[in-house]
Amino acid sequence: MGKTTMRRALLIVNPHARNGRGYGADIRSALEHGGLQLVERSPQDDETISDVILGERDCDLVIVGGGDGSLNAAARGLMETGLPLAILPLGTANDFARTVGIPADPVEAARRIASYEARPPIDLGEVNGHLYFNVASIGFSAELAQQLSSAAKKKWGKLGYAIVAARILMRSELFTAYLEHDGMTEKIRTLQVSVGNGKFYGGGMAVEKDATVDDGKLDFYSLEVDHWWKLLRLLPSLRRGTHSKWDDVRAFPTTEVIVRTKKPRAVNTDGELSTWTPAHFRLLRKAIQVYMPDPTARP
Repeated sequence: MGKTTMRRALLIVNPHARNGRGYGADIRSALEHGGLQLVERSPQDDETISDVILGERDCDLVIVGGGDGSLNAAARGLMETGLPLAILPLGTANDFARTVGIPADPVEAARRIASYEARPPIDLGEVNGHLYFNVASIGFSAELAQQLSSAAKKKWGKLGYAIVAARILMRSELFTAYLEHDGMTEKIRTLQVSVGNGKFYGGGMAVEKDATVDDGKLDFYSLEVDHWWKLLRLLPSLRRGTHSKWDDVRAFPTTEVIVRTKKPRAVNTDGELSTWTPAHFRLLRKAIQVYMPDPTARP
């Protein structure tokens, strides 16, 4: 995106994101200096971020200021309009921004948007018709999302995740799930099932160490520890994305998997509760374009 070319950029900032109120003159100036004509909109009443995008199809790109939940809310609008996405990381975890190598500082991210290219389209995950960028989970992470309120995330950030996670973990129990994938059916006992499209989730955990958002696969894993305290020894591997080496972890790449449970269980997509089991996960190849650094610069 050259600085001499004025482009109409739809700018949507989520004021409820942890750092949403931090958006101000510095960020606006950086974007305009980069050659962008800003069209600033926020969802009104019952509008969603996707509704706003669908109403501004004549823009050249969409800039979303918020966290992973805000990006998730924009996914449908981006898919339907074909508009490329640029990101201002204003949320609690900003896992997708980290996955694609966007700076954590919002002002620096705004400065760099002008120098990024809209790369070849990235993949998205989908579960029961709900899109996601990073990871969808059933079990422990979904219960965490249920109990960690927006107010707590905004006030405490990653510390809030850790406090609530520890409390839930100590009372978590295994549940039975049935997997259908790649021509086979499996019965498992698990603490959590996760299906990743990106690399990072949950404030810095890694689904799989080599995962990218354009690798043409979903990364499945199941935590099959029989006592919660055994998960503590797995934590370093979960952060590095090397947990598939452990006997207590079932992991495999796929493009489609169905997870059934005896009773309906919530599904967490990008930190938001979106649907329930049975959960039909599938990969959507080359779904949307994103302004981001060269893939070789990814962490």
